[in-house]
Amino acid sequence: MINKTGSAKWTGSLKEGKGYVSTESGALDDQPYGFNTRFEDGAGTNPEEIIGAAHAACFSMALSMILGENIPDSIATTATVSMDKDGEGFAVKKIHLNVTGKVPGITAEEFTKAATTAKDNCPISRLLMGGTAEITMDAKFEG
Repeated sequence: MINKTGSAKWTGSLKEGKGYVSTESGALDDQPYGFNTRFEDGAGTNPEEIIGAAHAACFSMALSMILGENIPDSIATTATVSMDKDGEGFAVKKIHLNVTGKVPGITAEEFTKAATTAKDNCPISRLLMGGTAEITMDAKFEG
């Protein structure tokens, strides 16, 4: 099993607090996030755009694999993560993938078929569709 880590630190209240998110690889290293970056136009990142980037990256790699010997010149994917009010809180309601590919030797129909297969089967799609992940937790209270 391959294990990768992402981490977050948070201090303060929801609206006035601030956090920092990092990844094991260092690609994100104490990148700021907070209420203003999630619900307003503040500088920094937020969980939804990080999920969007992860989904776009996973999908693009899966599509390349599915294309097999038809090696793409390019695959450009944007994942739009849509969050909306849900009862007293919020929920991610939709993710839309917009992909453009330049792949010699195939038709538009073949590209669409491969992209649909990638959308349905890349590990992050499967996770987001509720199909494959067990979520466990250890909680330690420091008083």
